[in-house]
Amino acid sequence: MNNPIFDHDRLGVYRLSIDYVAAAFEISALLNGLRDQWVRAAQSIPLNIAEGNGKRSLNESLQC
Repeated sequence: MNNPIFDHDRLGVYRLSIDYVAAAFEISALLNGLRDQWVRAAQSIPLNIAEGNGKRSLNESLQC
């Protein structure tokens, strides 16, 4: 079965942010204190990129 490809999957910055999340999980296992906050912040980066990439301006919406 083919996996759907979203526009944000093609962005280099999105793929880099996914790598950053993976690194944050690995490193956070060694940390105490603000580890959970750091991991949540790292996870929000690709989510925000995907959300922002999915939004269209008013002009683009009217042309569809």
